[in-house]
Amino acid sequence: MKNVTTLLAAAVLSTLSFASFAAVEVQSAPAGQQELATVGVTAGTNLSSVEDQVAKKAEQMGASSYRITSVTGDDKLHGTAVLYK
Repeated sequence: MKNVTTLLAAAVLSTLSFASFAAVEVQSAPAGQQELATVGVTAGTNLSSVEDQVAKKAEQMGASSYRITSVTGDDKLHGTAVLYK
């Protein structure tokens, strides 16, 4: 009986949403939000790797949105972004 209760509790807990509020990429400065920081990242060889790194950094710093301002490089891309809160 204890195993059934434990299994049921695990099933219920696994269905709960432990959603984190991920930062959203924006195209211009969002109204009502203030600039939090400007960050730089080094990523792989495609733009999605830069976006992933910026999103991770934004989440770590508690930003609610970010705007990528530049990306440069050939074999390894370097990007900068403005974080907003």
